[in-house]
Amino acid sequence: MSNPQQTALTTLNIATRQSPLALWQAEHIRARLLDLYPELTINLLKIVTKGDKILDTPLAKIGGKGLFVKELEQALYDKQADIAVHSLKDVPMQLPEGLMLGVYCKRASPTDAFVSNTYNSIDELPQGAVVGTSSLRRQCQLKAYRPDLQIKTLRGNVGTRLGKLDAGEYDAIILATSGLQRIELDERIRGELDINACLPAVGQGALAIECREGDDEVLKLLAPLNDDKARIRLIAERALNRHLEGGCQVPIAAYAVLQMADETSSNNDDNGDNGNNDNGNVLWLRGRVGQADGSELLKAEKRVTLIGTQAEQEVQANQLGIDVANILLADGAGDILSAIYHPE
Repeated sequence: MSNPQQTALTTLNIATRQSPLALWQAEHIRARLLDLYPELTINLLKIVTKGDKILDTPLAKIGGKGLFVKELEQALYDKQADIAVHSLKDVPMQLPEGLMLGVYCKRASPTDAFVSNTYNSIDELPQGAVVGTSSLRRQCQLKAYRPDLQIKTLRGNVGTRLGKLDAGEYDAIILATSGLQRIELDERIRGELDINACLPAVGQGALAIECREGDDEVLKLLAPLNDDKARIRLIAERALNRHLEGGCQVPIAAYAVLQMADETSSNNDDNGDNGNNDNGNVLWLRGRVGQADGSELLKAEKRVTLIGTQAEQEVQANQLGIDVANILLADGAGDILSAIYHPE
């Protein structure tokens, strides 16, 4: 992490969604910046996005990319905001012209959480149990693991989703572990899904800060929040998704870890440290693409030993993402995704 630097800025405006989790994320970044720059005045600009407004339709059917970020990006264009704080998994792979991800923050747990009032795990669920999720990525992997499960759409903020579970609409629901932890709802987590059974979403657990390209004072101010190791891992994951022309609401999973050279013979899952292994210089990327009904689940992986400067390693990470995406495409991922992007 960089050392704190002086800033010529006196005021910083942060664009954020209005959900409790989004506000926690923005307040978290605000607090970290105030620790570094106590004299800085930081305001939150609270915005409702298209994804927040349409709650009765599965995300994959709404169409388009950036359902939770476009309005925040417009605030950056209009200079109403200087930065926007996002959950990285919501950020499209192609950013609008003139905008950039200035910071990748240290990653929290990337796993999916199993939440139920009755059962302790996926394996305990009875035949035909109803599981709630709005994610095609989770759906395709859960159905591949347990074809008998009934997957039912679940939208709304975390509190709304938990309320539907408590009302008896579902036997269990799947949420991001990091989201529950951030708003202090850890007690609702019965367990974390094994990463090998349900590979995380691209960028899950990570916060990213978007800003205008060439806004040097803002970039200088944000620099201490950047995590170089997380950045390398996340660049690889996003490169895979970008090469598959994926969005945020598609059945694509990708997860990268850094390993020591002597760990590369093991393909064990990484749940022991919440899947956040940042030791070593061997970058291991796994990717998956699946049919929503679980009937087909393509898997690919590759490792590369990183060398050189941070910038050079980021180029290598990007290429690794492309390489793993190409393996998936060679196995038929394009046909699966085309049927989702262009349904007949």
